[in-house]
Amino acid sequence: MRALLTSLTLLSAISLSSAAFAASTTTGTIRAYDAQAMTLTLKNGTKFLLPGGFKDPGLKVGERVTVAYQTMGNKHRATAVTPLVP
Repeated sequence: MRALLTSLTLLSAISLSSAAFAASTTTGTIRAYDAQAMTLTLKNGTKFLLPGGFKDPGLKVGERVTVAYQTMGNKHRATAVTPLVP
């Protein structure tokens, strides 16, 4: 019984810690894109840090995009940026 409770406690702790890094998506219009600083800012003010190997799909200010990201603390780390077809 003790082994079962220990296993369940450990499993719960792992599940809760991975939930803190759950991925989310948002859609918006690009306000600023800085390839040097690896940042993307949407018109609503949300700023995303882009991953190190990010391949620019031709992002332009004013373009609508979908951003997949993870929130870590108070920072948003983009995992994918996809331009929306008009």
